[in-house]
Amino acid sequence: MNFRIGQGYDVHKLQEQESLIIGGIKIEHYKGTVAHSDGDVLIHAICDALLGAANLRDIGYHFPDTSETFKNIDSKVLLNKTWKLVQKAGFRIANIDTTICLEKPKLKDYIEDMKISLAEVLSIPSQDISIKATTTEKLGFVGEEKGISAQAVVLIYRQN
Repeated sequence: MNFRIGQGYDVHKLQEQESLIIGGIKIEHYKGTVAHSDGDVLIHAICDALLGAANLRDIGYHFPDTSETFKNIDSKVLLNKTWKLVQKAGFRIANIDTTICLEKPKLKDYIEDMKISLAEVLSIPSQDISIKATTTEKLGFVGEEKGISAQAVVLIYRQN
């Protein structure tokens, strides 16, 4: 088997009166992400990790934030399109491991729903997706509640 690892990272500014969508799930909070799309940092990080592992460039190359086509788009659509590109290149997902960095709100009650949402888009078992959430102990832009970030690592494979 041919294994490949990909890593992805995304960050968005947080602002009052915006929606907060993480892992395809709407989170009730007084702040949300400022973005061209729906600002789902978790999905964007996963897209970049998948594309990187398959050596298919990055999310901005395939879905530029200068295109009206992707204005306010549901990031699950981007994930689905990304997954189709990776599948076309002959790969399958072994597992996905992610970390969301956000001071507030706490995400523990949403994580299982996020895993199910992502698993449905990717047609993989939810147990192949790990989602962790952490704070930055009030340090930096995340700790000051000015932004959110997410990291993702994926392992993909191609059967010989």
